[in-house]
Amino acid sequence: SYDNCVRAACSVTHYKANGLSMWHVFISQNLKTASMVRDMVKEGAVEALKKCFSSRMEFGTAGLRAAMGPGISCMNDLTIIQTTQGFCRYLEENFGNLKERGVVIGYDARAHPPSGGSSKRFSSLAAAVFISRGVPVHLFSDITPTPFVPFTVSHLGLCAGIMVTASHNPKQDNGYKVYWENGAQIVSPHDKGIATAIEENLEPWPESWNIEEALKSPLLKDPYQDIHAQYFKAIQKHCHHRDINKSSEVKIVHTSVHGVGHAFVQSAFKAFDLHPPYAVEEQKDPDPEFPTVKYPNPEEGEGVLTLSFALAEREGAAFVLANDPDADRLAIAEKQQSGQWRVFSGNELGALLGWWMFRCWKQQNSDKDAVKSLYMLSSTVSSKILRAIALKEGFHFEETLTGFKWMGNRARDLLDQGKTVLFAFEEAIGYMCSPSVLDKDGVSAAAIAGEMISYLATKKTILSQQLTAIYDEYGYHISKNSYFICHDQDVIRSLFERLRNYSGQKDSYPTECGRFSISAVRDLTTGYDSNQPNNKAVLPTSSSSQMITFTFSNGGVATMRTSGTEPKIKYYTELCAAPGNSDVTQLKKELDDLVDAIVENFFEPEKNKLQPKPE
Repeated sequence: SYDNCVRAACSVTHYKANGLSMWHVFISQNLKTASMVRDMVKEGAVEALKKCFSSRMEFGTAGLRAAMGPGISCMNDLTIIQTTQGFCRYLEENFGNLKERGVVIGYDARAHPPSGGSSKRFSSLAAAVFISRGVPVHLFSDITPTPFVPFTVSHLGLCAGIMVTASHNPKQDNGYKVYWENGAQIVSPHDKGIATAIEENLEPWPESWNIEEALKSPLLKDPYQDIHAQYFKAIQKHCHHRDINKSSEVKIVHTSVHGVGHAFVQSAFKAFDLHPPYAVEEQKDPDPEFPTVKYPNPEEGEGVLTLSFALAEREGAAFVLANDPDADRLAIAEKQQSGQWRVFSGNELGALLGWWMFRCWKQQNSDKDAVKSLYMLSSTVSSKILRAIALKEGFHFEETLTGFKWMGNRARDLLDQGKTVLFAFEEAIGYMCSPSVLDKDGVSAAAIAGEMISYLATKKTILSQQLTAIYDEYGYHISKNSYFICHDQDVIRSLFERLRNYSGQKDSYPTECGRFSISAVRDLTTGYDSNQPNNKAVLPTSSSSQMITFTFSNGGVATMRTSGTEPKIKYYTELCAAPGNSDVTQLKKELDDLVDAIVENFFEPEKNKLQPKPE
């Protein structure tokens, strides 16, 4: 029977805590997801049922992200309701004025017809949960970019925000991203508190299913028009060359890669008086099938940008801007004099945007002491170019852990101290160019990049030439990042433990790697940092993930870390040269040799049976 088959797929513990009693309630509410389960039962697909029902999605600092489908391991009506009930209870415990201040909920265009799940439906269910508890909900009436949610939290002084999106993940996935009252993504201990509250509120409240009543409630507000106007007003503070923008003849192509970005980037260009970019027609409108790309991720580079390059060639445009589907990231490509297209890395764009933001700020601020209160941030696996610029120009640079949740929260701390946070970035093409959004924002970054391109054109300069000028002035920073695939957690653990006990003693890290001398080691799994007086790391540590950074005497920096969501051991390497050392060929060879030494001596791929990144 149906019950027996699902019961066979679940452990007794999970069955009692999460299973069929709730699942039957769910079945009566979403026939499509129920149909998927019945099909698996008919086919005797016990392994598939186990995958869906045997373990619950874990709620962490990134919220939730998983495939849409049936069961407690997937994104569906029931798991959205359970998650929101837990989140609502947690907010009730933390905010006495939750019913006065409320929350905001946004969503992208993702949908999964087989299971009946979609970002819009999930956001409506989340709204129903909050409204059932008397909490005001600002629910966007249409798709928005992810940055609109943290902007709304800050702009309206709300207790929290939810964005239903899976960003650039494959089409079957969806996610539930959470922001705190400070406008930044949640960090510990909120993740653990919310996770506990979810487990304590698994039984759906009767009103949680009632979308129709919720959408008619006086507690429901639509912030779309107001936030649209206020956001584009806010980012205009970063427009410094309106006259140049108006007269610029630079042609730019933009793609939203079947996501939400098209209309918003058009509006951002209009707010800066830039000529509208040419839109890639085949990718302009939201399409949850992402039909023209294998992966909807502009970080993949040329494969995602093929249609953009074709349009640029037809229109005589030399620049391509690309957002990921929820428009919080930005990729840029430029046509070179050779006729080839250059896709800039996230680190290279970090150098360009960081230089531009500081240049514009400096022109606006004649007070020489103001620079002492100026900050830029980047994640620890990103380029150290901002550090080099900061050393020469006199502002502050800080590293944070990987992810914009850390940069957003640190930015909020600094802003609360009266400091100016001008720019933050991570190598995964994420840029925060305005303190109005304490998260990465591909919409404002697109307009600011458009202005930078237009300004450089008046100097007969293109981005790649300006990047060279930055490196000439502040020192070349050349990066090389990749990963190995490993499904065996024991192998991963032993690989990192070997590095921690290199000479057979605890905390005896390697002092050299091949011919390269190591000058410092930081281990954010154990909290060790040889650069600190007490050998204690300043950045937060986590024993649940592996992360070691080696600093080399030749100016090289290498970080090895595990991925939280994929079976990968990633490495991020950079050679930071002093200004004046501009022999790029020699610097690239030095970095290649360093990477080869790290792979051979630290990863030992043959011994550990590691699979290299697919070409």
